[in-house]
Order: sequence, then structure tokens, then C-alpha cells
Amino acid sequence: MAKEKTPEQKQYEKISKKHETKRPLLRNCLVAFLVGGLFCTVGQAITYFYIYFFNFTEKTASNPTVATMIFIAMLLTGFGVYDRIGQFAGAGSAVPVTGFGNAVISAAIEHRTEGFVLGVGGNMFKLAGSVILFGVFSAFVVALIRTIIVQWGGL
Repeated sequence: MAKEKTPEQKQYEKISKKHETKRPLLRNCLVAFLVGGLFCTVGQAITYFYIYFFNFTEKTASNPTVATMIFIAMLLTGFGVYDRIGQFAGAGSAVPVTGFGNAVISAAIEHRTEGFVLGVGGNMFKLAGSVILFGVFSAFVVALIRTIIVQWGGL
């Protein structure tokens, strides 16, 4: 049951809406798209680097590319650059691989004063741990379903 607002509350709401900053939605979406695309382009360039200089195939270059992107995101977070990118790009900076690296290292940096074991080690995967758990569990379920289908269905 909603409570009726008082005239003062209604007046306050009217004044606050008048002074509320309008968010440039189209600009934010465009910047997020471009920065996210730039991250993906850098990832593709790293993949080509591994293919060209280390004789990886497209399939085998994906793992070192992911590791490199996570490492770069962690370095940028450590130097405070990734935070500025995140403020500018918003959701565009949360491209899964770099966002994961940022989440892991941010928690570690935040709790470093509590020591390496209890602070950094205990809190490093606070946010990313649930993502890892969900990913591993999902992969297990999909592999189990695929195995059952292949075993009985002959795909």
C-alpha cells in the first residue's frame, strides 16, 4: 500500500528533477561501443601477433591472447589507467576478459593493507570467484549434456 506524498515531498521531487543532470544516453552508448570495439581490436591484433611470430593457429592463439589481455588490464588497473578508461567508456570497459582482469586486481589492491594472505589472497577472487564458479559449472553441465547426447544419440 503506497503512502500518499506530502505537498513538501512533491515540491522537493519537482525541484530535484529540474536540477537533475541529463545523461547523454546516445553519446554514452556510442563511446561504450567504440571503446569496447577498440579492446576487441587490440585482442585481435594480439591474436595475429601470436599467429605470425609464434606459429600458433587461430585456435591455439586464443589462450595466450586471453592471458595477455587479462595481464594488460591488470597492469592498467595497477597504474590507475583502467579506472579512467572505465569512467570515460562506462560499459565499454567491461569487455569480459579485461573486465575480469580489472575485477581481480582491483579487489587485491583494495585489500593489500590487510596482508598478502588474508588481504590480497583472501579477497582477490571475491567478485571474480563467482564468475569463475559459474563458468566452470556451466561448462561441466554443457559437457555432460553433450556427452549424453553423443553417447546415446550418435551425433
